[in-house]
Amino acid sequence: METAEKTYRSHLGRKISRIRELRGMKQDTLATELGISQQAVSKLEQSETIEDATLEKVAKVLGLTTESIRNFSEEAVFNIIGNTVTNNDNGALFNYQPTFNPLDKLIEALEENKKLYERLLASEREKVEILKGK
Repeated sequence: METAEKTYRSHLGRKISRIRELRGMKQDTLATELGISQQAVSKLEQSETIEDATLEKVAKVLGLTTESIRNFSEEAVFNIIGNTVTNNDNGALFNYQPTFNPLDKLIEALEENKKLYERLLASEREKVEILKGK
């Protein structure tokens, strides 16, 4: 059990996959932002180790630092949610107080999604114009 836990903690691909899922991002979207195929993202998420340059690109797209990906812990995410959503002593068991306002993070993510959506729309409009010209 301890070995499996250590493997998960150091498995960068799984961390990227989980962060991407928590942000509501599909592999296709991450692939587009990175300029690679969806299959390449799938392979990346299966990799235990990732080159620093690649990790930096992924972190930038996800709006994080490389250190935050390396230190990502699903426990911490659930602790943040538990402390934010419930206002009872159960949240105190985890003794984790976020240094940010989760609602601010949600708004930031929504704004980022708006930008991505606008870029996607612009790209689709360009495609339509190119097809009309043929």
